[in-house]
Amino acid sequence: MSGHPSTYEPKYAATKWLDTRLPIVRMGADFMTFPSPRNLNYWYTFGGILTLCLASQIITGIILAMHYVPHVDLAFDSVQRIRRDVPFGWLLQPMHAVGASMFFLAVYVHMFRGLYYGSYKAPREVLWIIGCLIYLIMMATGFLGYTLPWGQMSFWGATVITGFFGAVPVVGESLQQWLLGGYAVDNATLNRFFALHYLLPFVIAGLVGLHVWALHHVGQNNPIGITTKTKQDTLSFHPYYTIKDGFAVVVFLLIFAFFIFYQPDALGHADNYIEADALKTPPHIVPEWYFLPFYAILRAVPDKLGGVIAMISAILILFALPWLDTSKVRSATFRPIYKKFFWLLLIDVIILTWVGGSPAEGHFILIGRLATIYYFAHFIIFMPIIGIIETPKPLPNSISEAVLKKPIKDGT
Repeated sequence: MSGHPSTYEPKYAATKWLDTRLPIVRMGADFMTFPSPRNLNYWYTFGGILTLCLASQIITGIILAMHYVPHVDLAFDSVQRIRRDVPFGWLLQPMHAVGASMFFLAVYVHMFRGLYYGSYKAPREVLWIIGCLIYLIMMATGFLGYTLPWGQMSFWGATVITGFFGAVPVVGESLQQWLLGGYAVDNATLNRFFALHYLLPFVIAGLVGLHVWALHHVGQNNPIGITTKTKQDTLSFHPYYTIKDGFAVVVFLLIFAFFIFYQPDALGHADNYIEADALKTPPHIVPEWYFLPFYAILRAVPDKLGGVIAMISAILILFALPWLDTSKVRSATFRPIYKKFFWLLLIDVIILTWVGGSPAEGHFILIGRLATIYYFAHFIIFMPIIGIIETPKPLPNSISEAVLKKPIKDGT
């Protein structure tokens, strides 16, 4: 599939002239006719959904930046003014705020789909690593954006998270002061965070382009993890998957619209609708829900530096998955033992999310530590061992055989 020949033929003089100088129309046409595995299910539509989410976040973010004031005395009021006085601000601000949650929701579905179907295995290691880079920058962008409304959770969340950088040996204090622009979260911090929050989505967009390029070079994975062998194993991306993706996008947008129009503040924290006050600490400081698993891992380690290392390692370990999984079979569909551990990992992440949103006291501390231990054990211990001891189920000879229950000769 990496050698997919171009089938585009310019019909008009203008398109012929452009094609010899900048074949951008050819690129679009080849994208639409790209041969994709014929057994892709709806879990594979989240790539298109994520592209839509990114476009929505960039467009709404640019408009909101025209009205937002990155100053500690004006930021909170400027957000309220956007929602009350700016034309369509009542729509744009919730679209951006809710859109961040929907973006991360789609990313997590996309990632767990990749984990289940083995999309990180050869020859897609670089594709997976680029995806992990996108996720890492998304987390940074989301954290920076969380501070901009300058509510109580914005201020204290920034104070707590940037405080952990001070635990880094030797350079920690200097690094923390560089991030803050001083010795405490203040106006310089807000300006820096606003500038970075505006910049990073364009970095993400560039990496997404690289991600799609890598995908088209090595070809898409599929639910059974078998490489396409004949033309019978593939379908043209258009119209088969454009229609499928379109339907999934409509369903996703209906859920998105429900939150925007009926529950625009449901996914946020109530304390963030109180203006930031450095003299009043909230009883329970929590980040947005999509950071909670890693926040739970951070709190699970009693040592400050150890917690920071554990939190960063929980993200970086994802980059090493292509080499931690020793199985030769990609899809969990044919891996009975790994499939059970996959569901255990999903449950573990849900538990970490619950613990991260709960007070760091009582039984929550023990549960968080046990869930953290399993998280790392899953990747470092269980995944390599399972790949060695597991006996996979027999694989079909081809995608067409798996889909149609019988082999099809090429050309028939």
